[in-house]
Amino acid sequence: MSRLAVRGLPSRFRPRSHQRGVALAVALILLLVITLVGLAAVSGTFMQQKMSANFYDRQTAFQATEAAMRQAALAIQAKTTAAPAGYYDCSPTASTLINCQSNPFTDTGQSFSSTSVPGTTFTATLQASGSAPQYIIQYMGNFQVPVPSVKQTSCPPGQYGCKTATQTADFYRITARNGDPTVLGGRAYVVLQSMFRN
Repeated sequence: MSRLAVRGLPSRFRPRSHQRGVALAVALILLLVITLVGLAAVSGTFMQQKMSANFYDRQTAFQATEAAMRQAALAIQAKTTAAPAGYYDCSPTASTLINCQSNPFTDTGQSFSSTSVPGTTFTATLQASGSAPQYIIQYMGNFQVPVPSVKQTSCPPGQYGCKTATQTADFYRITARNGDPTVLGGRAYVVLQSMFRN
């Protein structure tokens, strides 16, 4: 009867020689899935690192350009004439008519030379990219200053906001960039422009 009992056992109790090795295949599939998940995590980490480096480079370039803008504003405030040497006269009353486009760095019709910010004033960009921030100042002319909508009653006579006569001021266009793009070598490149009234 013992032989009959062995023969009548269910299929799950068959000898090991009849098993097919499914556990090995499942283990290999799980190992492959875990490897793919790990590679995706490493790839995401590298991408985030590159994004952080690019963001840092962009912020540094923006701050360098702002430093050039401030340096140009100081140069305008220290001037003695409306359009001193080194400035480009783009005013309507210029003796030589110059077609001043919006970005003098890319103006192919004129050869504008830029002024570099000295290394004693701003050294961070010199160390980061090897190129100093640059700016170009253009004299746009003498125009009427718009009257403010609110008049100050406490200011002394003759000061802006109290004087009733028409006032005029010299206007300048400052274009600044964080460095020469041929020297930057593919790093972040920022160009800023503003109007300055003196």
